[in-house]
Amino acid sequence: MTTIPHRQLRNESRKILERVKSGEIIDVTIKGEVAATLIPPSSSAFERLLLRGAVRPAASTGSVDFTLLARTRLDESSEDILADLRGG
Repeated sequence: MTTIPHRQLRNESRKILERVKSGEIIDVTIKGEVAATLIPPSSSAFERLLLRGAVRPAASTGSVDFTLLARTRLDESSEDILADLRGG
């Protein structure tokens, strides 16, 4: 992802908007702090996170057989654990 100062956006807005239109995400800063993020209009929230590198697609490992997971026994009941979480 690219970061530019607001002055550059003002001076080169057409060029920068063309870059965004082609899929690039650009952060715009004012005094060094991010004030806005320019994103392509067709991107979904997940696509934006992918482009930003904040998430990655799940690896295709096939289906998971949950019956193979070891069961865990606790001394407390589920009701007691939930009551404790709820502050009761």
